[in-house]
Amino acid sequence: MPRQNGKETIAFHYDISNEFYQLWLDKRMIYSCAYFEHPLQSLEQAQCNKLDHICRKLRLQAGERFLDIGCGWGALVCWAAKHYGVQAHGITISQSQYEHACAEVIKQNLQDQVSIELRDYRELTQSAAYDKISSIGMFEHVGLKNLPTYFSIVNQLLKPNGLFLNHGITTDESGWGRCVSSRFINRHVFPDGELETVSVIQSLMEDADFEIADVEGLRPHYALTLRHWVHRLEQHYEDAVNLVGERNYRIWRLYMTGCALQFEQGQTGIYQILAVRKNNSFSPLPLTRRDLYEDRNQFFSLH
Repeated sequence: MPRQNGKETIAFHYDISNEFYQLWLDKRMIYSCAYFEHPLQSLEQAQCNKLDHICRKLRLQAGERFLDIGCGWGALVCWAAKHYGVQAHGITISQSQYEHACAEVIKQNLQDQVSIELRDYRELTQSAAYDKISSIGMFEHVGLKNLPTYFSIVNQLLKPNGLFLNHGITTDESGWGRCVSSRFINRHVFPDGELETVSVIQSLMEDADFEIADVEGLRPHYALTLRHWVHRLEQHYEDAVNLVGERNYRIWRLYMTGCALQFEQGQTGIYQILAVRKNNSFSPLPLTRRDLYEDRNQFFSLH
């Protein structure tokens, strides 16, 4: 029997066509909220900002073992290995993403530092195997009933005092209601996808023995990101229709435009939650956030 919130539902969304996503994503194929320093910054630069912001929040150090759950097309694991010297492991259950990410690792000559695996997070069994873990734009697919298991597995995979960054979309009302927009999303875009409030997410993480260290809201950033994506999709109308058909083009344009409006109006939010696996001691984090913003220009170029 197919596993719910598994490969079949992920394939529905992510395996539509790598070429389709390439029409409107940035060159690194990053399909999650960018991080803008100002509203007129390019999408390419804002996505580099986001990758580095995550690495800095996790305080990645050379030689550490780093896991990215739902690694997408491989941008974060490659960035973390290249710029921070970690041993990075990415997992995805999308065949198309897996193939692209593996090719990207070879293209960047990172085979000694980065491994990509076609694997469900529920199949990970190594206890205390990683120093740092991230999950970027993935937990929306987990399903509300599965969130306790999801956070428990992540906690078990971390070493004591290990850091976990969960980056994901939230809603302003608890429980995934059956309204027009949610029915549209589940039928045409994200089967099994469900959202919760940030307060419930934090509570579930605490129940899984995490200590919340930092919470950052990125709602304006995702509205800007979506506006970039819609504009790029519209610019490539003919190519998109040739790849996925008129119906899918219209669904995606409507979906992303509607999401942009929801972020702009505050019905939907997005948060990066940094947490520590409890160890009956102080966390390894610095006493202030100052290190996040020192020498920010060292990596923030489009190379």
